[in-house]
Amino acid sequence: MQTNLESFLDCTTPLVPSQSLSKSDARKLNKLWYPWERETLDYFVLCDLWKCFDEGSAYGVGVPIRSEDGQNLVQYFVPYLSAIQIFTSSSISCLREETETMTRDSLSDSLSDESENEKLSRWDTCSSEEGPLEQDSFWLPNQKLGNLYFQYFERSSPYSRAPLVDKIRSQSKRYPGLMSLRSVDLSPASWMAVAWYPIYHIPSVKTIKDLQTCFLTYHTLSSWFEDMELERDKEKAENRIALPPFGLATYKMQGKLWLLAEKNGDEIERMSSLFSAADSWLKQLRVRHHDFNFFMGFRHG
Repeated sequence: MQTNLESFLDCTTPLVPSQSLSKSDARKLNKLWYPWERETLDYFVLCDLWKCFDEGSAYGVGVPIRSEDGQNLVQYFVPYLSAIQIFTSSSISCLREETETMTRDSLSDSLSDESENEKLSRWDTCSSEEGPLEQDSFWLPNQKLGNLYFQYFERSSPYSRAPLVDKIRSQSKRYPGLMSLRSVDLSPASWMAVAWYPIYHIPSVKTIKDLQTCFLTYHTLSSWFEDMELERDKEKAENRIALPPFGLATYKMQGKLWLLAEKNGDEIERMSSLFSAADSWLKQLRVRHHDFNFFMGFRHG
């Protein structure tokens, strides 16, 4: 029997339509990231990843759970883009050229209008939450990480955030690679964090505190992880690539709703492992993730 935590992770794991890269095309990839040869390499396009969040961004994602007294409920969560870093092997000049040559007509099918208030500001190491780095600063000390094409760190309160799909669409007007890049174009350091905030549950129950629990899930974006121990789960759906969380953080988890009694010890260990993985990832990339720090502060407060 699934724990409620397992149900949440299962329902919120993106299942992205996959495509196959031929052996000849695979030889053109960055050799630092793909030194091996294989007949085919599965990948996905970022625009297909965002489509996985369309329904959830509009109506919420339903997660079947079971209360401690045995009542069956469905808790709905809305996904928000909490953080993202995309590293590529393309030069900043090529990516800027791509941005300048993309026309409004070519984006009209997938992007909505953007107001002046939504336009991105220049990235600043002290205060800004999004944007690129200047060209001279674009190369990281370890070139295996690649070029930082785009990053975003949400700092707004949950009530003033735009759902994930809306945020991606507004930012992709200036950075079309957010729609066109493939997972094989991304370095192993590329990742995103999704904040899941509860909105309502069916049937309505007022006495369960843990129905207010919020989650942060961390996902790698590169095909490099296909052959790693953290292998993508491809058994859930044919011709799709699953992106299960490698890291997790929680907020307002006060009771035992998300852990079944018979699996309590195992799930506590699992949650601790996922939390440690997220913490380790951020430290390795020297990233300050506002939501993670807030969740961690509540956890230790």
